[in-house]
Amino acid sequence: MAPRDSTLLNDVVKERINALQEVDILVGIPSYNNARTIPHVVRAVHAGLAKYFPQAKCVLVNSDGGSKDGTPSLVGETEIGNLDLILVDHPNYLVNKIITPYHGIPGKGSAFRTIFKIAEELNAKACCVVDSDLRSITPEWIELLLDPIVDKGFDYVAPLYSRHKFDGTITNSIVYPMTRAMYGKRIRQPIGGEFGFSGKLAAHYLTKDVWESDVARYGIDIWMTTTAIGDGFKVCQSYLGAKIHDAKDPGADLTAMYTQVVSSLFTFLEIYSSVWHTVSNSEDIPNFGFKFEVGLEPVNVNIRRMLDSFKLGIDALAPFLERILSADELQALLKLSEQDAKDFHYSDELWVKTVYDFATAFHHRVWPVDQLMKSMIPLYLGRTASFVIENQDSTANEVEIKIENLCRQYEQLKPLLIERWENKGL
Repeated sequence: MAPRDSTLLNDVVKERINALQEVDILVGIPSYNNARTIPHVVRAVHAGLAKYFPQAKCVLVNSDGGSKDGTPSLVGETEIGNLDLILVDHPNYLVNKIITPYHGIPGKGSAFRTIFKIAEELNAKACCVVDSDLRSITPEWIELLLDPIVDKGFDYVAPLYSRHKFDGTITNSIVYPMTRAMYGKRIRQPIGGEFGFSGKLAAHYLTKDVWESDVARYGIDIWMTTTAIGDGFKVCQSYLGAKIHDAKDPGADLTAMYTQVVSSLFTFLEIYSSVWHTVSNSEDIPNFGFKFEVGLEPVNVNIRRMLDSFKLGIDALAPFLERILSADELQALLKLSEQDAKDFHYSDELWVKTVYDFATAFHHRVWPVDQLMKSMIPLYLGRTASFVIENQDSTANEVEIKIENLCRQYEQLKPLLIERWENKGL
């Protein structure tokens, strides 16, 4: 159990906590240089709390990473406007605000740790966190993230979004299908960014000794999801509509994010080994929210850059990959690296075997973690390029069917992972 760290909160925050004593609901917004978007997020949070939880005592917590653009000041200054436009009855309480810097490793996880700590100190019953760069957030998001906690007894609410077919490729190709295959819960967006959680779960998160690891950077989302499932908390998901934020080209440099997310995913396989070894299939989880069609912003993809990275990576890493992949898989990748774009096809089966072999290499410490993760990136880019090439003319529904097929491949090949996990050789 991690020690309780009173140094997370400064004296000003402690005074605010003493003044508030307790709250019913806490909404956290981690931020770093989000002056352009955070006023809209704050207004949506205010409106959602006022409209859907008018009887509750609420606090908004902004955990900031040292913004230089005035983000925290904007949080303090932003008001909801005319409540008469959205409310029948006015709320019993005004929404309180706590604005604080976070301490520790720079990253979203350290910001969340501060939010969890404030939730624990205020004995909050229900909490949620939302990203500070959102442009599509509405007041309804706050209800959808909190109501399953407040009224339905759930401990964890994952987001369910409509996303462009080429957005979220790390989620679609590895995080979602592997989380589903390992732990048996079909949580479609395990690293979505917006989550609801009970005060009990917030306090549970604080007991974990992970805050000096990659979890404190990019790994926090998958850690929250995996911990909730692995430790037996009651989970669900809510449909929020479109997530419109600053989307990234899947072929751009995502080295740090990919390394930290995937290494976190593999680390949890070790922590929860006794859990996933006993899971043989997956099941749907309760869904909330009304699903509707939404317009989505396009995602530009540089296929040529991804293919070049894949081919250069295979050429450079072939001797290194001999210790990770089976001879048949390495031979298939070498052959694939010779294909032109029009014939390039990185199959589901080959990709899942690739992922499982890297997970096994991680477990057996075949190479240092950072080196191992970086060597996986060219293969991920090759798989992503293949997916984009094959789905240029596919509809969003058709793409979702293909992702479902990939998930089933992860589930079918799971015995291979278990065998190689327990026996060091391929």
